Amino acid sequence: MTQHLDPRSPWVISTHDLGKRPGTMRQVSVTLPAPVDIGVDMIGVPKDAEIELDLRFEAVMEGVLVSGTARTPLAGECSRCLDPVSSEIEVDLQELFFYSDEDASEEDSLLDGELLDLEPTFRDAVVLALPLSPMCRDDCEGLCVECGVKLAEAGVDHRHEKIDARWASLQGLITDKDNDQEK
Repeated sequence: MTQHLDPRSPWVISTHDLGKRPGTMRQVSVTLPAPVDIGVDMIGVPKDAEIELDLRFEAVMEGVLVSGTARTPLAGECSRCLDPVSSEIEVDLQELFFYSDEDASEEDSLLDGELLDLEPTFRDAVVLALPLSPMCRDDCEGLCVECGVKLAEAGVDHRHEKIDARWASLQGLITDKDNDQEK
């Protein structure tokens, strides 16, 4: 059983005006609400963000070719210091929506009558373009692995005494009195 698209969904676009006449095309600039849960662990598209789409719909022999760009805000946290990160990303979109499943493979997108759903195409493009380790700035020093303080705020003198585990048992053998005698 095939699932039919809801024409009221903002990401579902009608291609009625293109007909099935190859070479027919139209340009569309539209702002749509962000779909839910687009992102990776550290960064993603904020809920209810506005996505700016500049698209071209072109009828071809096999279906409708959609190409263009999408601009979306991003929000998350720095992978080094955990500070909030916000930015914007622009991704290229290109997808061929086939008229019938006879011409398409299993992974190809199909038109539902004259309707197509842009959300999966947008989702795939954005998730693939997201940084796996976002940073607040290129020179972010991160957190101290010993105490967790931000290294950018700790200063250059931030250190921890490190005792080699192989020599740790000898630590208590020398007292301050012994040090004073050596002088």
